Amino acid sequence: MKSNFTLFFNIIIILIFCLLNNPQAGEKLRTMKYSSRSKQDALVWQKELREKLFNILKLDDLIANDTKTPFYSRVLTSREKGKYQLQEIEMNTTSKRRIKILLTLPENLKCPFPAVVCIHGHGGNRSVVYDDKSIYKGFATALAEKGYVTISTNVGQHEVYEKNRILMGERLWDLKRCVDYLESLPEVDKSKIGCAGLSLGGEMAMWLGAMDELIAVTVSAGFLTVMDQMEQNHCMCWKFDGLRELVDFADIYSMIAPRPLMCQNGLKEPETQFCVPLAQKAMKEIKVIYDDFGCSEKAVLKVHNGSHEVDLPSLLAFFEKNFQ
Repeated sequence: MKSNFTLFFNIIIILIFCLLNNPQAGEKLRTMKYSSRSKQDALVWQKELREKLFNILKLDDLIANDTKTPFYSRVLTSREKGKYQLQEIEMNTTSKRRIKILLTLPENLKCPFPAVVCIHGHGGNRSVVYDDKSIYKGFATALAEKGYVTISTNVGQHEVYEKNRILMGERLWDLKRCVDYLESLPEVDKSKIGCAGLSLGGEMAMWLGAMDELIAVTVSAGFLTVMDQMEQNHCMCWKFDGLRELVDFADIYSMIAPRPLMCQNGLKEPETQFCVPLAQKAMKEIKVIYDDFGCSEKAVLKVHNGSHEVDLPSLLAFFEKNFQ
């Protein structure tokens, strides 16, 4: 009898230890995981999940406000860059906060133009996506020279600026305001607004493409993976209350369907980072909803020979193909 009690006691201690060291073990995770269904039911799933995510992102009040906050934009600097004009602009992102953006406008070409929100990663800023000597390969500059309007802002902050907000919500909101600003410009073709980014920028491209249906094309580089892997060896700024209970990354990407999506992962990414096998696993799950929409070819995983970097040729080709 005593030995049975000792065994039972030891089992309880082990279970408590496991829960303390892995709190999620006691939670039901990914309750909104996508599974194959009709096209109409897939749209319902996207709408329901988008509403739930806006709620836990603490953006409900901003989304519910049908009257968008005026930009009160002000051009700080303007420079001629050959084929395009580069402007630094300050504008309202909420009624309480202003942000700075970089905007390029093509010159000597007939508008309206396609446009791309260009997003940097950790340690970067709104300028680095224009640097052709960086891991971003100057993709924003390459797009600007090809006649795209481009826009970029800083999203690498690790502080929350407004009360009752969260970090990921504020990052996403600033990018959504960039989309709103593009939509307000007469030079922009409103049906051809895309987004692209690397690393944290790839993550934010995922979020922006999923949560803003004005985004027609998404390129997410150096990010496609699974949440279990992101729990180790990564900045935990990706995680916030309620997220894992609802989804994994594949489900967020799935809200982009049926709009074109390219993810890029390099063969030289180490196993601890954004390695190709995990990207392939996640893309297989994303493909399910694209199959349900009858457009499996619109979701693409580009595996390139590099490491944590943008594959510029395929990025440019993907936008050109889908913005014809």
